[in-house]
Amino acid sequence: MKHNNFSLLNLFHSIEVDVKDFKNYMNIFITGIAGFLGSHLAEECIKNGHKVFGNDNLIGGYEDNIPKDVFYSNTDCNNYEKLNEIFKLKKIDILYHCAATAYEGFSVFSPNFVTKNIFQSSVSVFSAAINNNIKRIIFCSSMARYGKINPPFTEDSKPDPVDPYGIAKLAAEKVLINLCELNNIEWAVAVPHNIVGPRQKYDDPYRNVMSIIIHKMLKNESPVIYGDGEQKRCFSFIDDCINPLYKMMVSKKANKQIINIGPDEGTITINELVNLCANHIGYNGKPKYFKDRPLEVKNAFCSSDKARKLLNYKTSSSIQKAISETTKYIKSKGIKNFEYNFDIEINNNLTPKTWKDKII
Repeated sequence: MKHNNFSLLNLFHSIEVDVKDFKNYMNIFITGIAGFLGSHLAEECIKNGHKVFGNDNLIGGYEDNIPKDVFYSNTDCNNYEKLNEIFKLKKIDILYHCAATAYEGFSVFSPNFVTKNIFQSSVSVFSAAINNNIKRIIFCSSMARYGKINPPFTEDSKPDPVDPYGIAKLAAEKVLINLCELNNIEWAVAVPHNIVGPRQKYDDPYRNVMSIIIHKMLKNESPVIYGDGEQKRCFSFIDDCINPLYKMMVSKKANKQIINIGPDEGTITINELVNLCANHIGYNGKPKYFKDRPLEVKNAFCSSDKARKLLNYKTSSSIQKAISETTKYIKSKGIKNFEYNFDIEINNNLTPKTWKDKII
């Protein structure tokens, strides 16, 4: 593998490198490397001269997402023994924990499945990393940690998660900080919000709203909207998130920090998102409205002031670009049936009809 030391040094000089025992390249391990975020991050690390390793259980990703230069293990994050063995054998320097069953709404009805693969799996990963003296751990948390507090969410706001997914993410953060502080391991928590773009799983009926909307329209089917569609969000195109996430690995300023990652220049409602997608695709149908999903936060968006200050974060991509690139990707992969692969653990009159009757 060729190591691009020139670009590495330029980057490191500009953001004050302080990773312990830094060398020209590092051995980086990325959990969830077949997933949307993990695979893009792996490409960025390889481009900058690092050796990249990773694992995935393929619940939320596609194997063809994995860059060819990656050492890949089809290992579940709950398999502490296997991760401990890999971290020791490969002499891993940096860990990015991106893997997650990122099913916020679904977590209300399948809390055992979701939290096992958020909280317990994170503790497994962190424990193996700390046991092998990994220099810095970067944990990708979620905007769900903030809950229903008034937006825009800032990192110094007191988190108040409202669903099992958000609660599990926040609990994992607390365990990470607790164990890293005890063992003198560097840590950073990234809080990405609503990342969209190519490689996102689009045949999943439980998450990834933009991909679901576009996929439905390409199938010439009505997109689904919960409630009145006036929920406000900010969407982050993947290209704008990778650079600050990469800087969180090497920046002195990022150590022991929680940092929101994503745009805050303007919000968009789900109704507006549907209209933009329809205009781009040329879809003339109408969406179907269903009752609100229980515990869904109405207005959820973050401030990115801290990322701008510490990581020189900038937004360079529009929502229109995100829609265009996501549409191209789904067309290139082909139309699929939505996969209802997970059992609903709590099935009652609160469970969304779209999931019970498999009608997305």
